Amino acid sequence: MLAVRRFPSSAVSRRLTTCLYLRSMSTTAFIAPHDPKNPSKAIAGVDLAQTWGFAVPQENEKPKIPKAGTTRIFYNTPQSQITALSSLGDGFEAKKGDARRELVRKSVGSAVKAVKGLDGVKEVMIDADKDPHAAAVAAHLALYAFTLKTDPPSRFNPNLKESIPEKITLKPIQESKEWNEGALYAYAQNLARTLMELPANIMTPTAFCERVKAEFAGVENVEIVVRDTKWAEEKGMNTFLSVTHGTSEPAKFLEIHYKGSPQKDASPLAFVGKGITFDTGGISLKPRVGMKLMRGDMGGAASVVSAALAIAKLKLPINLVVCTPLTENMPGPSATKPGDIVYAMNGKTVEVDNTDAEGRLVLSDAIYYTSTEYKPHTLLDVATLTGAMDVALGEIYTGVFSSSDELWEQLHEAGEYEFDRFWRMPLSEDYGPQIYSSNADLCNTGGSSAGSCTAALFLKAFAEGAFPKSKTGEGEEEEPRMKWAHIDIAGTMEATRPTPYLEKGMTGRSVRALIEYTRRLSASS
Repeated sequence: MLAVRRFPSSAVSRRLTTCLYLRSMSTTAFIAPHDPKNPSKAIAGVDLAQTWGFAVPQENEKPKIPKAGTTRIFYNTPQSQITALSSLGDGFEAKKGDARRELVRKSVGSAVKAVKGLDGVKEVMIDADKDPHAAAVAAHLALYAFTLKTDPPSRFNPNLKESIPEKITLKPIQESKEWNEGALYAYAQNLARTLMELPANIMTPTAFCERVKAEFAGVENVEIVVRDTKWAEEKGMNTFLSVTHGTSEPAKFLEIHYKGSPQKDASPLAFVGKGITFDTGGISLKPRVGMKLMRGDMGGAASVVSAALAIAKLKLPINLVVCTPLTENMPGPSATKPGDIVYAMNGKTVEVDNTDAEGRLVLSDAIYYTSTEYKPHTLLDVATLTGAMDVALGEIYTGVFSSSDELWEQLHEAGEYEFDRFWRMPLSEDYGPQIYSSNADLCNTGGSSAGSCTAALFLKAFAEGAFPKSKTGEGEEEEPRMKWAHIDIAGTMEATRPTPYLEKGMTGRSVRALIEYTRRLSASS
C-alpha cells in the first residue's frame, strides 16, 4: 500500500520534476521498517519519525499506526533521493519470535515491491537491524520477477551466453552474517521458483540435471551423479519406469551427495523429490484448462535440490543425499495403461488404476532405493502429489505425513521460524482398504475420498526402515532405524494472489523450511 501526502499544486509540480530527474540517473533508495515507538536511526540525516508524520494525519483522519507493510515513499530526503518507510504494524514492540520476524518480512518485502518499479532505482539500501535474516529473505523474494519477455532482455533466458544481473542491487545498511545467510535462503527459494516457472520444452529432465550441475559448480564436498533408464532397469525400478514409457524425452535419476559432516561415513539425511517435468496425466489425460501449470509438477525436485544447494553453501556439518526421479508423463503409444500391474523395486505389485497418479509411482522406487542404498537416519520426500491437498489446505499450509512425532515437531518449528508453514495430516492404516482392495498389493489411487491420505499411505509401503518390524520368533518389534515424512506441496506450489514479499506464480515452497530444519538438525547432532 502506498500512502502519499496531499501536496499543494506547487509541491506537486516539484514532485513531478523530481520524478523526471530520477528517471535520468542512477538512484539509491533507502528502506526502513518503521516502528513509531522505536524509529530507526540507520539513515543518516533523516528523522524517520518526523518524516513518517509528514504523511499523516490527513484531513479528518485520526492518527493511527497502519497495518504492517503499509509503505510511504518520500523524495529528496537528506542523503538520498528516495526514502521508503514501511510500517511494522501496531504493537510491534511487544511481538516476539516467529510473529516478530514475519512482521519484518512483510514490512521489508512491501517496501522493496514499492520501490523496485520506480524508474532510475539501481540500488536499494535496507535497514535490516530489527532482523537481518528475515529482512534479507523478504527483500530478495520480493525483488524476484520471472519473465521470458525479450524487451528488456530477460535474465532467465536459457540461451544467454553471459548472465544478466538483477536490475537492482540489494544491500543492508548494517553488514552481518545473518543477512548473508538470509540472502542464501532466498536465493535457493528463487532458484526453485525459476526451475518451476521455466516451461517444459526448456526445463526437460536433461536440462534440469545440467542446470543443477551448473548451480553446484565449485561448491565443496558435493558429488553429482546423473543416471539413466538403463540403470533404473537394472535396479528394478519398474514403477518409476512405468511413467517414462509414454515420453520420447530421456528420463533421468539425479543424485546429489553432500558430505559436510566431519564423519564422512556418518548416516546421512536424505531428501527425495518428485520430478515430473510435465504432467499431462498420461492415458488418464488431464483437462486442458490450466494444464500449463503442470510445468511445475517437478516442484518437489526443484525444492530439494535448491535446499541442498543452500545447505552445501552454508557448509552445514551434516551428510545429505538427494534423489530425484525425473521424467515427463505423456500419453504416447507405449504409455502405461489404466489397469496395468507392475512389480516395484521392493517386489510389491502395483495396479495403475489412474496414470495421472504418477507421482507416487516415481517416488515409490526412489524412496525405497534411497532408504535401502544409503540407510539415512531421516528421509523427507517432497512432491506436488495430490489435488486433494490443495482442497484440504489451500495455499497457506503444506501438508506433512510423518512416521515420527519428533520429526513432525522439528519440521513444524522450522516452518514456523521461516513462515513456510506445515500442517500435520493423518497417516492411518484405516485408509488402507481404499488402496489394498485390487488385484495387486497396492492400487495407485483410492478414490476421491481422502486422496492425499491414501497417497501418503501408498508411499509408506516403500519407506523401508521407517516402521517397527516383528523380530522373527521373539514376539518383539524392532525399533525403526529411519524417521520419514512425506511433504505434499501441491497446494503451496503456486501463489494465485500476491503476498507482501511474493508475487503471484510458483512459490518455491518449502525450500526455506527444509534449509532451516537441516540447520537445526546439524547444530544438534
